[in-house]
Amino acid sequence: MKIYTKTGDTGKTSLVGGTRISKGDLKIESYGTVDELNSWIGVLRDLPVNEARKDIFKEIQDRLFTIGADLASESEIVKQKKVPDLFDTDVELLEKAMDEMNEEIPPLRAFVLPGGDLAVSYAHVARTICRRAERNIIRLADVEEVNELVIRYLNRLSDYLFVVSRKITQELGTEEVAWKPRK
Repeated sequence: MKIYTKTGDTGKTSLVGGTRISKGDLKIESYGTVDELNSWIGVLRDLPVNEARKDIFKEIQDRLFTIGADLASESEIVKQKKVPDLFDTDVELLEKAMDEMNEEIPPLRAFVLPGGDLAVSYAHVARTICRRAERNIIRLADVEEVNELVIRYLNRLSDYLFVVSRKITQELGTEEVAWKPRK
């Protein structure tokens, strides 16, 4: 089977269900951003510092595929439960992981500048892409039905990625640089 179909050469793509829409549609932008985020989660998963977090990153990647399948499907397909679903336990997994990390890192006393090590920077890149995905999907929810758990999951995931960036900073012994605004 060839990877290319040439059916997108005119700027249209198909949703799961067969409807063709513009590749510039907010729906496509939304699940495309989720796909981009998934790739960055893969980068994070592959870093040696995240060896202990490999399983949760794999779980997150699976949930992001679930979100992508939901967004790439026509609403009737989603309603018929022909695509995987998110559960409250998926959000709770992120919350539990954050709570455990927060017990081990110093309290946050200021905004921190992203950086200090490539691993920390990658976590911040993933966090900001997650926030963009969330914003896109919120705009999409203004014009069509979107599973509210998708928005909640992405909101919690961006928080998780921020805490991971701080935990990586601690594990690597890297300095966390507080933002000091000019006066």
